[in-house]
Amino acid sequence: MSRLHIVLCEPQIPQNTGNISRTCAVTGAKLHLIRPYGFEITDRNLKRAGLDYWDKLEIYEYDGLSGFMAQHAGDLIYYFTTKARSAHSDVQYPQDRDVYLMFVREDAGLPEELLVQHPETSVRIPMRPTLRSLNLSNSVAIAAYEVLRQWDYPEMTAKGALTKYAWESSL
Repeated sequence: MSRLHIVLCEPQIPQNTGNISRTCAVTGAKLHLIRPYGFEITDRNLKRAGLDYWDKLEIYEYDGLSGFMAQHAGDLIYYFTTKARSAHSDVQYPQDRDVYLMFVREDAGLPEELLVQHPETSVRIPMRPTLRSLNLSNSVAIAAYEVLRQWDYPEMTAKGALTKYAWESSL
């Protein structure tokens, strides 16, 4: 079965990384963190934002972008950037192989030479042209759920249940 992988390149804000770790835990995505970070993994803000989900995560750490790229040569990586020409929702994410979604630190973009080398897998989340970008943790959630929607939410519960009532009863 294909797996979703979230890749954060040099994350700077612990609360964003904590929120993203929670998104990974509830979706079953693996989390890849590329150093340097703007915080320590033991940061209380990181742990607080991730709540009690840390034991539900698969986390991998790398020393620098080149280290990650060397280890994942040949993997299918989608580069999320405000500079891409294609929308994230225009892409068909294959279900027959693992998919990696890469995001960069909150205050910088991915290196343009990387984007030029991968024009077909550089994608953007549409937004108004006068604003810089979405919050990193919001961008990751939007991207992850688009992939999972296309995959029909594998191993996820799509229907909720009431605790005091049955959906069939009228209120």
